[in-house]
Amino acid sequence: MGTVWFCLVAIMLAGYVVLDGFDLGVGVLHLWLGRTDAERRILMRSIGPVWDGNEVWLIAAGGTLYFAFPSLYASGFSGFYLPLMMVLWLLILRGISLEFRSHISGPIWSTLWDTTFSLASLLLAVFYGAALGNVVRGVPLDANGRFFEPLWTNFMPSGETGILDWYTVIVGVVALAVLTLHGATWIGLKTEGVLYSRAVRSASVIWWLVAFLTVALTLVTFLMFPQLFMNFRIQVWGYVFPILAIAGLLGMKWTIGREDATAFGCSCAYIVGMLTSVVFSVYPSVLPASTNPAFGLTVANAKAGEYGLKIGLIWWVIGMALASGYTIFVYRNFAGKVGSADSEEHESY
Repeated sequence: MGTVWFCLVAIMLAGYVVLDGFDLGVGVLHLWLGRTDAERRILMRSIGPVWDGNEVWLIAAGGTLYFAFPSLYASGFSGFYLPLMMVLWLLILRGISLEFRSHISGPIWSTLWDTTFSLASLLLAVFYGAALGNVVRGVPLDANGRFFEPLWTNFMPSGETGILDWYTVIVGVVALAVLTLHGATWIGLKTEGVLYSRAVRSASVIWWLVAFLTVALTLVTFLMFPQLFMNFRIQVWGYVFPILAIAGLLGMKWTIGREDATAFGCSCAYIVGMLTSVVFSVYPSVLPASTNPAFGLTVANAKAGEYGLKIGLIWWVIGMALASGYTIFVYRNFAGKVGSADSEEHESY
C-alpha cells in the first residue's frame, strides 16, 4: 500500500504542477506580453475562472501526504518551515492581486497589482523548483528524521546545506523557464490577435532555453548523484517517463503556432514526464538524507499503518472523483478564446 500511495501523491503533485503551472507562467509573462491595461485584463481573464480551482490540487496533495506519509509531512513541514511560509505569502499576494485588480483600480493600483502578480508568480516557480532540487539532493536528516535548513549557507550542495545552493537554484531557474513556456502555450490557446502572436513568438524563443536547460540539468544531476540512475538500470520500463518528457518537448517545437491545444498538451506531457522521471529515480526514498543514507525517509519507514491506508483509499477515490468531475466541468465550460469583446460589465478579473 505504501507504493500505491507514493504513486498517488506523485500523480497529484504532477497534476497540480500541470494545472497551476500554466497560470504561474501567465503571471510571469503578464507584464511582458500585456502592453496595455486591456491586454492585461485579457491575460487575467484567461485564467480567471480556474486559477483558484487549480490550487485545490495543492491542498489535496498536502492532505494526502499528511494521511499517507505522516513522518514525511512532519519532517518536511518543520524542516522547510521558512520557505513554506514564504510560499504561503506568495500564494496570498498572488490571489490578492488577482482579486483586487478589478475592485481597486486606477493607474497606481493597477500597476501595483500587476507587478505583485508577476513577481509572486515568478518567485513561486523558482521556489517550487528549489524544493524539488532539495528532494533530489537530500536534506541533513538526523537519526530521528528531523532537520532544519536555513534559506542559504555557502551555496554548496554538500556539507551544511541551505534551501538554496547552486544546484537547487539551477533547478529553480529550470522550473521558471518550464512554467513560463507552459504559460505561453496556454496564452496561445486562449487568446487571439496580437496577444496570440506575442505568445507564439515568446514560446518559440523560450523553447530553446528549456531544451538547453533540460539537457544541462539532466547531465549535472546524474554526475552529482549517480545513484539516481540505478532504478533505470534495474527496471528498464522506467525509461517510459523520460521518453514521455522528450516526446512532449519535441512535440512543442513542432506544434507551437497551431490554432489548437496541441502545443499546450505537449507541454503538459513534458512536465509530467520530467516529474515522473524524478519520482521514479528517487523511489523508494521520499526524502533522502544528505548526512547519512540510513537516516533517509523511505516509503517503508514513513508510511502510515496498512489498515488506515486501505480504508483511506476508498475515501480518496470518492474525493478525487468529485474533484476531477468539477475540474472537467469548469474547463469544458471555459473552453474557447478569451478576447477583448468579452463583456466588461460581467468580468471579474
